[in-house]
Amino acid sequence: MFPEVPSALAEIQSRGWGFAILSNTDPDFLATSILRIGVEPDLTITAAEAGSYKPAPGHWNAFRERSGADPARHVHVGASLFHDIEPAARLGILAVWINRLGERSELPRAAELTDLSGLPEALDRILPAR
Repeated sequence: MFPEVPSALAEIQSRGWGFAILSNTDPDFLATSILRIGVEPDLTITAAEAGSYKPAPGHWNAFRERSGADPARHVHVGASLFHDIEPAARLGILAVWINRLGERSELPRAAELTDLSGLPEALDRILPAR
């Protein structure tokens, strides 16, 4: 786990943002990770539940079905160009790329951060006045 993750997630929740975890991992492994992070997401969707692995659209379809979130009012945050940013672009979803490795890409994104510490401010800029 990266050290800034718990505080960034707690801060976005304190600002009224909900968050979901869309993961290719096993549900039990994800539950253990959430305990270590110490911040409970509003929703989790694993590959087993989605019936597919990212970058396939199953996670995002399950998210829309289970959350009822307005596609124009949510942002996908991810570190993988292949698993997160490219499929979000293909699906027309705003995305924040957590580019920890200093990679380069022409894929569209609403913001690019080196870690999650700036995520609360980035989300407020991207979709103000929830």
